[in-house]
Amino acid sequence: MLDIEEFEKKIGKKSRLLGIDPGRKRIGIAITDENKIIATPLTTLIKNNFSDFLTRINEIITDNNIKGIIIGNPINMDGSPSQSSQSAKDLAINLSKNISIPITMWDERLSSRGAFNLSNDLNINTSKKISKLDENSAAFILQGAIDFLRKEIT
Repeated sequence: MLDIEEFEKKIGKKSRLLGIDPGRKRIGIAITDENKIIATPLTTLIKNNFSDFLTRINEIITDNNIKGIIIGNPINMDGSPSQSSQSAKDLAINLSKNISIPITMWDERLSSRGAFNLSNDLNINTSKKISKLDENSAAFILQGAIDFLRKEIT
């Protein structure tokens, strides 16, 4: 697992990234375009076991030519680790043992709230908002990370 600066050096200028909003059972997935300008919600995976989850992540990586993974780190508002932070870190470590592309973590404070509010702005009905919350949160996390990376480049 890399810090964001090392991650940036390893992924290259033209590369698609995968964003993960980790949850206990529901895991939101988003991807970027190869120029890393926009993050797009892709799907929500149900994690029954790590092996099935890993198979699905590898399929997404291959199908979309993914060159790096950004995993949301659910830290508290004061910057301290939350209960879920350790689970997210464990997920990142387990993925890094099984996947050879670079992996980093990104602060995901307010990602669920931001994704839900964005859905409000788009006039999406509540049941659809909730069903798409995880993948929209993954896109929100991924967009924050690629915006940061783009600022670092310019």
